[in-house]
Amino acid sequence: MKSIIISTDITVYESGTELSKADQELVKACKEACQKAYAPYSGFNVGAAIRLANGVIVKGNNQENAAYPSGLCAERVAMFYANSVYPDVAVEAIAVVAMNDKGILESPVAPCGSCRQVLLETEIRMKQQFYTLLVGAVEIYKINSSSELLPISFTGQGLKRKK
Repeated sequence: MKSIIISTDITVYESGTELSKADQELVKACKEACQKAYAPYSGFNVGAAIRLANGVIVKGNNQENAAYPSGLCAERVAMFYANSVYPDVAVEAIAVVAMNDKGILESPVAPCGSCRQVLLETEIRMKQQFYTLLVGAVEIYKINSSSELLPISFTGQGLKRKK
């Protein structure tokens, strides 16, 4: 028997002013997107903003539905939109924030498993890593790659058929 240790390197910013101007703009965009989320059932708004290599920022937010599985998370809304409108432009970064009726949550909220898989798939598709900023009211976490958000990930290797 052997043991495998998996670790993730997270940079913690205690203030948004510690971020680069480009990242401050991205955080502002994800907060704007969060304000426009459609979450009448949970009251849990999530906003995401993606900066593409061409400098464009794409925003998305969670979209709930009374039939809960029919809704979609903010990260996937933003990423699917970015990939459909700019299919050949790599992602540089994504910022994610969550809030409830009391405001932005104190601690950053991480993407769900489905969103992590989509982020990873985008890195694989573009052959380029991007970082994730998880925004809380008190701290901002920076994770350098989607593979660090989803260790021991499913990459689709087993789906390829032999010719």
